[in-house]
Amino acid sequence: MKKLSLAIVCVLTMAAWTSAQSPLPDCPDLVRALQDMVRADLRLKDFADLRRYREANRDEKPRVVFMGDSITDFWNRPQFGGFFPGKPYADRGISGQTTPQMLLRFRSDVIALHPDVVVILAGTNDIAGNTGPMTDEEIEGTLTSMCELAQASRIRVVLSSVTPVGDYHRRPPALGMTAGRPPSRIVAVNAWIRQYAAEHHHVYLDYYSAMVDDRGMLQADLSEDDLHPNAKGYAVMAPLADAAVQRALQGPAR
Repeated sequence: MKKLSLAIVCVLTMAAWTSAQSPLPDCPDLVRALQDMVRADLRLKDFADLRRYREANRDEKPRVVFMGDSITDFWNRPQFGGFFPGKPYADRGISGQTTPQMLLRFRSDVIALHPDVVVILAGTNDIAGNTGPMTDEEIEGTLTSMCELAQASRIRVVLSSVTPVGDYHRRPPALGMTAGRPPSRIVAVNAWIRQYAAEHHHVYLDYYSAMVDDRGMLQADLSEDDLHPNAKGYAVMAPLADAAVQRALQGPAR
């Protein structure tokens, strides 16, 4: 059934391009377009991807939960050294997600696990408009809601800065990463996150300052695609995250 659906999508896509009398895309472009269509279809059926961690949530009892998007999700990959080996930390990242999607699954993927601390890293996909255009104020609102849910459940909060992006690995004709994620918006959202964390006695986890270069972009050697950290990038992030968790654990109980 899945193969049939993909074939139908392929035929419809080719027909649409033909009827528009525009040049057919090359193979990688067509594959990406089909993948985007499939992801959109899945998102309509399960917007927050609640099924992703449903089975794992029945068994895990972590002390710390990391809530996030692909930057958190990919941290588990063996080539990046694994996700805090030996520590009672649970990775609950889902690639491509925005803060509204994380908010919808916050109860099942964080609160239901009864952790002492939640580490929230989110916002870059909101800026990119992955689930539609979002203003800075709307991003701040969903981050606030996650923090309030955590506080109401007596879970300490670590709020992470949005990580920088770069344009060092751009492959024309694709646009640079900063086109969809303007550095000025990242800086503005991070300023709000820092202030909000201070006002509400949360721990602020500043990845941004450790990963940005003198041009205001993600250091070229910390990523292969100007967005996601590579092994060296995660090696920068890991001790910062661990130190922030320890600060949160040493803080007063909610």
